[in-house]
Amino acid sequence: MATSNWRTLPWFLVTCLMVFLFGGLFQPGDWYAELNIAPWSPPGIAFPIVWSILYIMIAVAGCLIFNSGHTILKVFWAVQLIMNAGWSWIFFGQHWVVAALIEIVALGALVLLLIIGCFRARLRLAAWLLLPYLLWLELATTLNAYIVQMN
Repeated sequence: MATSNWRTLPWFLVTCLMVFLFGGLFQPGDWYAELNIAPWSPPGIAFPIVWSILYIMIAVAGCLIFNSGHTILKVFWAVQLIMNAGWSWIFFGQHWVVAALIEIVALGALVLLLIIGCFRARLRLAAWLLLPYLLWLELATTLNAYIVQMN
């Protein structure tokens, strides 16, 4: 690794830690098991696998963003991470499915703006790394909406 690349290692480690800490605070429990969930919902085992991969991609994108000079992108990245954890707290922690739906729609919009901002700032790798996250959020939005409608 080149000397200049070693400077990114602390940011990468910090962003990985932040993403995994925020992302794993609230988990489904007995309450969730009793819900009528969407027929297109992935099997339960898919969620920790997909989220682990997405969290690594979010952390790498965060590292790239925090190594850039784009303050607004840094703010957007941090806010989306807080909102990600917030959705888990609202949905799994409080069981407020309507509020969670509103929050995840806002989160998706923020991630879309972050991706657009990364493309405009020529942080294309960060943008591409965040795209699967946005797609997964859209799936999660449909699952949340189904729960609102059917429970």
